[in-house]
Amino acid sequence: MSHPSPRPRRLPVRWRFAAILTLLLTALSSAAAAPSPAGGEAAHPRPHLRPVVFVHGGAGSGAQFETQAMRLTGNGYPRGLIAVHEYDSTFGLNTMDEVVAGLDDLIDQLLASSGAEQVDLLGHSLGTVVSQNYLSAPERAAKVAHYVNIDGRTATAPPGGVPTLAVWGEGSQTREIVGAQNVYQPDQSHVQTATSAETFAQFYRFFTGREPRTTDVTRDRDGRVRLAGEANLFPSNVGAEGATLEIWEVDGRTGQRRGRHPRATFAIGADGAWGPFRASTRKTYELAVVWGPEQTHHFYYERFLHDDHLIRLLTSEPGTGLDTLRETSDRHSTLTVVRYKEMWGDQGAESDVLSIDGQSVLNAATAPRTKRVNALFAFDIHSDGVTDLSAPHPVLFSLPFLTGVDLFVPAATPPDRTVRIAMTARATDQGTEVINVPNWASTTNHISVQFRDF
Repeated sequence: MSHPSPRPRRLPVRWRFAAILTLLLTALSSAAAAPSPAGGEAAHPRPHLRPVVFVHGGAGSGAQFETQAMRLTGNGYPRGLIAVHEYDSTFGLNTMDEVVAGLDDLIDQLLASSGAEQVDLLGHSLGTVVSQNYLSAPERAAKVAHYVNIDGRTATAPPGGVPTLAVWGEGSQTREIVGAQNVYQPDQSHVQTATSAETFAQFYRFFTGREPRTTDVTRDRDGRVRLAGEANLFPSNVGAEGATLEIWEVDGRTGQRRGRHPRATFAIGADGAWGPFRASTRKTYELAVVWGPEQTHHFYYERFLHDDHLIRLLTSEPGTGLDTLRETSDRHSTLTVVRYKEMWGDQGAESDVLSIDGQSVLNAATAPRTKRVNALFAFDIHSDGVTDLSAPHPVLFSLPFLTGVDLFVPAATPPDRTVRIAMTARATDQGTEVINVPNWASTTNHISVQFRDF
């Protein structure tokens, strides 16, 4: 519904941090586009496979490699050979030199644990800046057998002289790394280039010299999967230390918890790590990051199909970071919907369709293709019980890869109804995917829903 005239939207003082984050990430995006100077263990691990290391981009995390990691293990890679290098992409907690040094430490650890002589390295977006800086030192470049540069920085020669594959998505099709194997996928959006099956096929061939057995994320045959990951603060990627993770089995038709106790509980430390948890591909789960009586962050997913060790529960300490942008009350829910393949709302028949509680929330104003929306926040702006989808939340929309909408979803304590979130992805024959969640009241709860990017 739309109001006859726009409502004034004042930006409270508590939103100022968002402007700072925007400036930092905008500057980093510009740096990523600038040219650089020349210069789960498998049953029978294949001994010739090298460790694979992924470096994410701005406002990113290991989550952008979650699907590719599952494709790798589905093609015979042991879980122990797959790693991600995570850092604070706003550079508020680390410098570029420290990020590069951390990448070097991770690579040394993988070489020591695997016995390999070199790793295969991938960087996406800002991660290509990190990776190219890393490769600029000959002693570091010597540790890398292959480098994959995904939709990021150009170069006048393969960085560090390392054999390079450069994958480019939508935008200028003249970008290149001179002397590299340059592949153009103009129909794919920026983050999609990091998560797509087409990119996987390209880098798998580049790393191994053969075709992958499959580019699908395959369902585990025995119906049992092992889940693990980290609960981290966004966007710093620091562990959500002091929180507790509860894993509940839920009724997929309603999102309501089954049983009186969680199936597993993990204390979250400084590294954010949790797991492993043995799950069933036939059951549905809620992963709840509990900060104590003041806040619980509920995470819901489609059913897990495959062992997954890169699940990232991205959260905020209550009253800090993005949590300060939510407007809360006892009578409405707040939700975040995530997909690491951008959501388009202005491409006509080629748009994605996202429905929350019966309201279609993607349109030309809230999710234009150029915005590269990976996460959509939905809550009742001004807590007035009115939905207005004619314009996005101004501060959330100003942040990279995020948008926000004014959506009133009635809530209750305890929850008394089901909120249906449905995604119909563009250019797919998968149909509509649905995740059902309880209508948790936003005063002490937040809901995150993640759809598959495949």
